[in-house]
Parts: sequence; C-alpha cells; structure tokens
Amino acid sequence: MNSPMIVLIAILAALVGAAVGYLLKNFQIQRARQQLEAESQNILNKAEEKARQIEKEARQEAHQLRKAAEAEIERRRAEITRSEDRLQRRFDQLEARAERLERREHALNKRQSALDRQANQIAQMEAEARERLEQIARMSAEEARQTLLQQVEREAREDMARIIRQIEAEAQEEGERRARKLVADAIQRVASEHVVEVTSSTVDLPSDDMKGRIIGRNGRNIHSFERAAGVDVIVDDTPEAITISSFDPVRREIARRAMEKLVLDGRIHPAHIEKIVEKERKEVEKAIIEAGEEAAFEAGVSGLHREIIKMLGRLKFRTSYGQNQLAHAVETAKLAAALAAELGANVEIAKAGALLHDLGKAMDHNVEGTHAQIGAEFAARYGVHPAVVNCIASHHHEV
Repeated sequence: MNSPMIVLIAILAALVGAAVGYLLKNFQIQRARQQLEAESQNILNKAEEKARQIEKEARQEAHQLRKAAEAEIERRRAEITRSEDRLQRRFDQLEARAERLERREHALNKRQSALDRQANQIAQMEAEARERLEQIARMSAEEARQTLLQQVEREAREDMARIIRQIEAEAQEEGERRARKLVADAIQRVASEHVVEVTSSTVDLPSDDMKGRIIGRNGRNIHSFERAAGVDVIVDDTPEAITISSFDPVRREIARRAMEKLVLDGRIHPAHIEKIVEKERKEVEKAIIEAGEEAAFEAGVSGLHREIIKMLGRLKFRTSYGQNQLAHAVETAKLAAALAAELGANVEIAKAGALLHDLGKAMDHNVEGTHAQIGAEFAARYGVHPAVVNCIASHHHEV
C-alpha cells in the first residue's frame, strides 16, 4: 500500500471518528437536556401539587373558622335572648310579687283593724254588763221596769240595725251589679280596634354580601355602630338579615332606622355611621314628641309639660304583655273619662291620671323604684296636678 492511500485512509478515519464523536456528544447533550426538562417538569408538578394542597388546607381552615365564628355568634345570640327572657320574667315576677305583698299587707291591716274593733267592743260590753249588774242590785221595782223597757228598746234598735245592714248589703250587691253594667257600657262606647304594635329588631339586607360590609375589616364598622347606637348587632346565618338587640326600645328603634339607612345608602364606615345614628336619634326624638302630643290630644288632656309629653311618647316603643303601652294609656284615659262621667267624678283628673298612669314604664331601666313610684315623682317634678300624681302613684295600691 502506497503512502497516499495510507494518508487518505487516515484522513477518512479521522473524519469518521470526528463525526462519531460529534454525534455521541450531541446525543449526550440531548439526553442531558431531556433529563433536565424531566426534572424541571417534576419540580413544577410537585410545586403545583403543593400549592393545591396548601389551598385546600387554607379553604378547610377558613371553613372551620367560619363555622366556629357562626357557632359563637349563635351562642351569643341565644345567651342574649335567654338573658332578655330571664330579665323580663324576673321583672314580671317581681311586679306580681310586689302586688301580692301589697294586697296581703292591706288585708292584714284590715283584719288587724277589725280585730282591734272587736276587742274594743268586747271590752265595752264587759264593762256595760258589770255596770248593769251593779245597777240591778241597787234598783227598785220602778227602776227595774224602766231598765226592762230600755233593754227592749235596745233589742228593737239592734233588730232594726240588722235589718238596715241587710238592706245595705242588698243595695251594695245591686250597686256592684249596676257598676259592672256601667263599666261594660263605658267599654263598649270607647272600645276601638287596633293592631298591637310588634317591636321588630330585624333588619332585612339586599344580600348576604352586605353582612361583610356591615362588619367591616376587623369588625371596625360593627363596633362603631354598637358604640354609637348603644345596642348589640348580631350577624348570624339568617339569610339576608341581621338582628339588633337592646333592652331599651327607643335605642333599638334608633338603631333599626339607622341600619336601614346605611344599608340603603351603601356607605358604611365609622364616620358615616356616627352621622346617620345621630340623625336618626333626632328623628326618633321628634317622632316621640309627636306621638306624645297625638296621644294627649286623642285622650283630651291638655296643658302637659313638654318633658311629660316626651316621656309619654316613649311609650309608643314599649310593649307589655303584647300590648303597646301608648295605645293602652289612651284607651285607659277614654275608659276613665266615661266612668267618671257616669259616676259624677272629676272627668279631667280621671283622664289625666289614666293617661299618665304608666309613665314610669317609659323611664330608663337604671332608675330605681317601681314604675308607679318613679312615674309619680317625674310627674310631680313637672307640675302635674297633685290629684293626678296620686292617681299615678296609687294605681297599684302603693299609696
């Protein structure tokens, strides 16, 4: 083999070797790239799976927190409701107990007075008997005859007194029957149909999304509202509604109106909340005065002090045993006027006393004393006639 051929073969071998080396290197690069892509995809898949897992756990945790919050809200609402019921029952029981004690004390006083009278009568009879025996021992025939005549006369007078008492009892029974008829006739004349006003503490919402806006970030809005209105706002799972709770019916009415305005307006933030609550407070105060003036006009009672009118108007937002207290006061005034006219009593005093008899129920729960007592004191403070003040104080036999 000659030299040129060897050189050619060597060159070809070198080229083939270079080509094979290039292909081998390229294959290795491609394989490494595929491995890197596979590892990258694997990392990406794991990251996505981890993200999904974190999102799932976050959703579960949020759901659990929401359920816990809803349960706590429901528990709080139930506790408030139970507390209100207990306080109302306790208040009613105390009033009933006070009335029973007053009646019992009155009955005991009457019984003691009767016993004292009987004891005095017995002592007097014993003294008279001793005196008669002493007289009989010293008297003559004529004196004995006179004594007998006096005894007969006394017995006749006693029989006559017994007959008179029987007639009086029959007359009293007839008088009571006629009095019941008078009451029935008066009720028929003044009776009017009216729907008992139910104080609602529920505010309807356009959607459940509004609950979040009412609560605000970190509860900022709801806390501002509760402070401004002096009520508790309960946001629970009731669809499209929230509940306003307060022992003061006037505060509850102010809060209800303010919340409805805020929901309708849509601007719910602390500054606007305070502005709306204050505006509705003035509106309710105006409505209270108007209600008091209308009640006084309807009952025919004039000359009342503005503070009396205002306190009377507050009864519009209070109920007792399901009856609106202002309507009850007006009805009572009409009935009292009819009865007073039938019996010849002072109609004006009767009307005013009946209209204002429950004035104390409109006063703050923090004021100590029975509603009859504090109502009478309030009326006396603002120049109400003493006879009317006595009507207020004594309508539960406290004086």
